[in-house]
Amino acid sequence: MSKLIEFLSYLGSFIYPWLTEVSTAIIACALVVFGSDINLFLRRYLTGRSFIIRTFIFVLVNAFGYGLIIVKLSPLLAQYMAGVSSHWLFLLIIAIFFTIGGWAQRNKQV
Repeated sequence: MSKLIEFLSYLGSFIYPWLTEVSTAIIACALVVFGSDINLFLRRYLTGRSFIIRTFIFVLVNAFGYGLIIVKLSPLLAQYMAGVSSHWLFLLIIAIFFTIGGWAQRNKQV
């Protein structure tokens, strides 16, 4: 068991310098998966509104909203992941990506 923890710690130690990029990838993948649900909600909510309002809100949400989420949440997620020990960090990142991938598979996005 100690060899497994040692191996996971070894793998996790390689991730620490890349936490900002990994957290950005996690947030971006989550937005790709949930973006279609958000856009579907907006489409239903904005039905019957004028073209200019629908277009403005679409640009506002997709360009600025998603961008703001990536820019603000990625460093926060990286900061939280930096506090995780290296053997758990590797497992946590693998679990997060598999969870996002499973969600995408269930919603027929893959």
